[in-house]
Formats: sequence, structure tokens, C-alpha cells
Amino acid sequence: MDESRREGFSFLVRLRADFENGSNRFDAAGEALLGGWCGEALVAVGGLNRDPYAPEPRVGRLRHLYVAHAFRGRGVGRALVEALVSAAATHYDVLRLRTDTPDAARFYEALGFVPVAERHATHRLVLVRPPTA
Repeated sequence: MDESRREGFSFLVRLRADFENGSNRFDAAGEALLGGWCGEALVAVGGLNRDPYAPEPRVGRLRHLYVAHAFRGRGVGRALVEALVSAAATHYDVLRLRTDTPDAARFYEALGFVPVAERHATHRLVLVRPPTA
């Protein structure tokens, strides 16, 4: 929390407050809150919700992704996003997110997200659903 605030990010404060007050516990169908751990230390966090800005029910949103500075570039964020995308695949057709840093934009684009000029999103990923037998 402290590190993210020093970097100018307030979304982890919002994540904690929303979780504690019950307004977003990431516990509805198709939602998840995951952490990346190194031993007993939480070094990354990221969430998945139904996108509250999209009228379509099968649009999900990646939220509050943060990786501690010392763990960036080591695959932790990639693993977290891949796990969230995998969790989203059965519930959503599209994932959206919003970022305001060039480094984060490049990170998401390397994972297949494409830039969009939407009011509430900077990137989106169309999920490929496995064929049914």
C-alpha cells in the first residue's frame, strides 16, 4: 500500500476500502481477487469484475493490478493477468481495463490487449472461448 501511494497510485487504497465496506468483494459470479506471493509477502494483486461501465453482461474488467517494484519484470504480473484472463473465459466475451501509464499500457499490449478510445477503458481483450463438444 505504502509503495503504491509513493508511486502516485491510489487504487489500492480504494481496493481495500471497497473490500472492507463490502461494496466490492470480488465474490460475485465471474469475479476474482488474486494475489502474487513470495513466501509470506504479498507482492502483487489484481482483480476481475463484471465491468460496471458496460451495459452488456458479458464484459469483464481487470481492476487494481499492482506489482511491487522489486518484482516487476519477473513474470509475476504476467502470471496474475493470465490467471485472471483464464478465470474470465467462462463468464465474459470481452475484458476491458483502464490504465494511465505508458509502462502499464505496453505491459497489457504485450499480453494481447489492444488500445481503445472508449470513455471508461483504454484497452480491451476479446476472449476466445473454447469450442464445445
